[in-house]
Amino acid sequence: MVQSILGGKGRVWGYGGIIVLILLPLFLPRFYIYLTSLILLYGLFATSLNFALGYGGIYQFHHAVFYGVGAYGAALVITKTGLSPWLGFIVGPLASALLSFVMGLICIRLSKLYFGMLQISLGSLVWAVIYRWYGLTGGDDGIHGIPMPDIIATPNSAYYFTLIVTAASLFVIHRMIKSPFGSALQGVRDNAVRSEMIGVNVKRHQLAALVIAGFFAGVSGALFVVVDTTVFPDMLFWTFSMEVMIMCLLGGWFTFMGPMLGAALIVLLRTFISTFTVYWALFLGLILMFVIFFLPDGVLGFFQKKMKQKN
Repeated sequence: MVQSILGGKGRVWGYGGIIVLILLPLFLPRFYIYLTSLILLYGLFATSLNFALGYGGIYQFHHAVFYGVGAYGAALVITKTGLSPWLGFIVGPLASALLSFVMGLICIRLSKLYFGMLQISLGSLVWAVIYRWYGLTGGDDGIHGIPMPDIIATPNSAYYFTLIVTAASLFVIHRMIKSPFGSALQGVRDNAVRSEMIGVNVKRHQLAALVIAGFFAGVSGALFVVVDTTVFPDMLFWTFSMEVMIMCLLGGWFTFMGPMLGAALIVLLRTFISTFTVYWALFLGLILMFVIFFLPDGVLGFFQKKMKQKN
């Protein structure tokens, strides 16, 4: 898998990174294991957004709604039905994919900013339902203390489960990007008119990309339930979608592992800067301005260009 995603010299770094991630629970305290788990699932969340926005050119402005629906879908199956928790981890992502399909059918008639604004409106309706439906979702209190299967009930086991699912999901997304479908999707992003002229069904490819992105956003939401055993309405709020877009921008839109790097940077900055000041967002804004002006391709994109120039 590492060879497929990284290739070349990057394979050495990839294998080394996997070994480090496997060994982390042996020498890191519980808090940092939790933090790494968040980085992994947020990285998957940002990668799913990058699939639609970076590779598909689709203005996915309210991606958080699919993340939240995946989390709530898993949580509700576990807490309300009495069925196996493992079923919840399947229902959550499928519910996200279904919602993405329905919203996609409505929004796909529009393009660019109009698509994004309509999606924000529809996503906000979903957020309002979850925020107000106290009998089912707990309203603004959310759902807390969600029971997990014994095999993933400890911080270390939840971390390894998150690592395995994230790695498998990244592999699948990468294979899709490298497939003929992924090539056609990037062609639609670069020039939709020319793609349609050579026989590519533009709307069908965009809708498929939305469903795939929504599904993996739901996977990351279900992983948050495993790691944090709680869900809350803010997970679906549109401002969280902007934060995930910043992760992609910071790491690099047109790089596969850029969103993962961006997620790591955002989580670490938010965690450690907030211990010194409540105005951590100000520092994030300054860093983002620096990236926009001096690193328009993102941190990873910048280093990849430098490596290509040397070669």
